[in-house]
Amino acid sequence: MASVKIVLRKKQNKDKTYPLAIRITKDRRTSFIHLGYHISEDEWDSVQQRVKKSHPNSARLNNLLIKKLAEANDKSLELETQKEEVSMDSIKSFIKAPKSTTFFTQAQLYLDNLKQSGKYNQYTADKPRIKRFREFLNKDVLFSEITETLLQRFMSYIKGTCNVNERTAINHIVVIRSVFSMAIKANVTDRKYYPFGAGKMSIKFPQSNKVGLSAEEVKKIEDVELSEGSFENHCRNLWLFSFYFAGMRVSDVLRVKWSDIQDSRLHYTMGKNNKSGSLKLPAKVTKILDQYKDQKVNKDDYIFPDLKDIPESDSQFYVQRRIAFTTSRVDKYLRNHVAPLAGIDKKLTMHIARHTFGNISGDKIPIQMLQKLYRHSSVTTTIGYQANFIHKDADDALDAVIGF
Repeated sequence: MASVKIVLRKKQNKDKTYPLAIRITKDRRTSFIHLGYHISEDEWDSVQQRVKKSHPNSARLNNLLIKKLAEANDKSLELETQKEEVSMDSIKSFIKAPKSTTFFTQAQLYLDNLKQSGKYNQYTADKPRIKRFREFLNKDVLFSEITETLLQRFMSYIKGTCNVNERTAINHIVVIRSVFSMAIKANVTDRKYYPFGAGKMSIKFPQSNKVGLSAEEVKKIEDVELSEGSFENHCRNLWLFSFYFAGMRVSDVLRVKWSDIQDSRLHYTMGKNNKSGSLKLPAKVTKILDQYKDQKVNKDDYIFPDLKDIPESDSQFYVQRRIAFTTSRVDKYLRNHVAPLAGIDKKLTMHIARHTFGNISGDKIPIQMLQKLYRHSSVTTTIGYQANFIHKDADDALDAVIGF
């Protein structure tokens, strides 16, 4: 067990004062952390570890020393409680570390940055992940203490106690990596402590199973009778609008304005990567737009009414929050109302519109054209995404073996 005391060091300064320091003793080794204050030898009570009243600022200094000693003892005890073997250097580093250099202080800055950047979805996803890491550790930590072994233990903890799958567990590690990267960039910690990369912890996402609807199932959605003006019909319109524009993301669908339609083309910039482009207006989309023309006041209005009452002063964060709430409500109606009425057994959500376009396009469209339609930054992303929906070669190979 480490011993922590406030002492007056016996190394005299030029003005004949001596420095106040925290002395840490463990396993017969001693180390000092200087507090930045100096007094004369006759102003120090070594038994009480206090500045004598003869010093003009004795009360203020003693309050500071009591606080520093309590913090040092707490940190020392915390570290030794968590670890069976703790070195002198580890205790000194942990006591000496300013709060700004600890992981969870930086994690809060990371979350604050997400919020200020308007990244609502990422903020709401990453906040509970950081909370679970804190619950696992039950304390704050230095970046140097976050090792590959610790992260592997955290992965096991997440999967065992929170009952999550492999991908969700890995997403927790990704957040830790993001906080680490931010801290390194801000010179808060040294890159040598980075526990990821070659020879360290690697992050590999398991392949996810993407399932889209068939052309016949899309036809069922188009043909199902829903009352015009009902919310079910509105949800169907949003889903079809997304599908007709190559699986346009729901956040982009909700923000489309009448001014984005020019010369029978839709011009828009994808919110996820700021890629711009335009697509011709299919006749099927024109029929959807006709249902909303009566609500148009000016060309800068949103086509769909879901975001119309958002104040212009609202930050991007709260706009994204509104989009998330709207998407959740629309997905609920698609699953519980539209899908059953259309006779569809598969999961139906706004994001499934993107998978459906990929499923129906299969290998019929050149990959470079699909990259343009999806607005992927890299064709590698398109190849990886579209591989989920190309089955013909594998099916033919299977038939060649068992089709006797």
